[in-house]
Amino acid sequence: MIRKNQKQLNRLNAFTDGVLVLLSYLFASWLWLDVVTGQFNMASMNRSGGMVLTAIIYAVWTVVILACFRMYRMTRLSRMGHGLKNIVLANAIALLSAAAMLYLFRLQEFSRGVLAVFYVTVCFLLILKRILLRVILRRMRAKGYNQKHVLVIGSGELAQRYVQAVNSDEELGMQIADTLTDMNGLTERMEQLLHGAEIDEVVAALEPMETDHIAEIIYICEKCGTKISVVPSYNDIIPTRPTIDVVGDMKLIQLRTTPLDEPLNAFVKRAFDVVTSLILIILASPIMLVAAIGTKLSSPGPILFKQERVGLNKKNFTMLKFRSMRVNAEQDTGWSTAVDNRRTKFGSLLRKTSIDELPQLFNTLKGDMSLVGPRPEIPFFVEQFRETIPLYMVKNQVRPGITGWAQVNGLRGDTSIEDRVKHDLWYIENWSLGLDIAILFRTAFGGMINQEKVGK
Repeated sequence: MIRKNQKQLNRLNAFTDGVLVLLSYLFASWLWLDVVTGQFNMASMNRSGGMVLTAIIYAVWTVVILACFRMYRMTRLSRMGHGLKNIVLANAIALLSAAAMLYLFRLQEFSRGVLAVFYVTVCFLLILKRILLRVILRRMRAKGYNQKHVLVIGSGELAQRYVQAVNSDEELGMQIADTLTDMNGLTERMEQLLHGAEIDEVVAALEPMETDHIAEIIYICEKCGTKISVVPSYNDIIPTRPTIDVVGDMKLIQLRTTPLDEPLNAFVKRAFDVVTSLILIILASPIMLVAAIGTKLSSPGPILFKQERVGLNKKNFTMLKFRSMRVNAEQDTGWSTAVDNRRTKFGSLLRKTSIDELPQLFNTLKGDMSLVGPRPEIPFFVEQFRETIPLYMVKNQVRPGITGWAQVNGLRGDTSIEDRVKHDLWYIENWSLGLDIAILFRTAFGGMINQEKVGK
């Protein structure tokens, strides 16, 4: 029942978002054209049908973009902060893309003032709606409504950690109804507790020596019609989204499958890379021309710096950059730091603004790289990190990127490899097209200027 209600709530969430977007556009048009500029006259009234059509287009498109950001897969386990950031980003993407389409196809004349008022209004309303909904749900749960009552089975550390996690977070709306730590007489005790409707879910958090009881626990839960979740004994090493394959009657838990293992997702990401890299190459061509001339004049050597990097499926490829250093013997083994005497003054400027990375758009077009993904490393360091950094090589299951989740969170250059790997793994396990677009926006508006100093 709780799961069914959650699906209905998510559908209602999407519908009300669409209504709020529609009303926000109509409000912005009225406020700017009538109140601020006084342009809303009889001629404007005759175009009101087109205005409503535009509002409907914005509403539908915005809901689609929000869906790409997984805003309608929310559960009681979802966090508020991440969702609010996604609303701001998704609305910016929806507005810019929809406005561009409307302008290109001359579907509707629109005012930049209207769009500015609309963006502020729709972000405010969508965020306010979610905050109010969260407050209402929290108060309902504090009064005992919409609670999920959980029976925990297990006598060890895993069960204790789960109970502590639930008890420390009131927003989950979950209560530990009871715990069973004694495996003796487990079947009878479970049947007594699950016979009524007081328990919504059973969580089996068994230690390795207790796993012999898992079959009977599942049997009793299914007999009583109660949902069961299992905390695996290898909880600390399993990823957040494992998948299950079937060979005959054997179930195989794939610990490192990613959303990009799905052919459709892989096609969407690759198509997005090709189209966007072509557009960016055209737009950035004047900048790249200036960078090429400046690099050639700054010091003897080639314009492009070519270096072997480890990419998808551990295959090496040649990554391109504008040369920012003087030709040196350590270019394939030396670690670049924030202050590096090997750099030219012009090269330091290129690195400071990330312009030196622009040739990697051609790597993306070729298929060696993606616009967004874990940053590739040179083979010399890969051989070191694979032995010392846990899960380091997992990032090679996807194409490396020009920018990535680690980079927009400040982990670039001479920073912690362990922290970079954690961010890379999170990105791989949580990939979506919306996440890629959000990372590109964060890169363009604040992520291109780094902490490196311009050489003297």
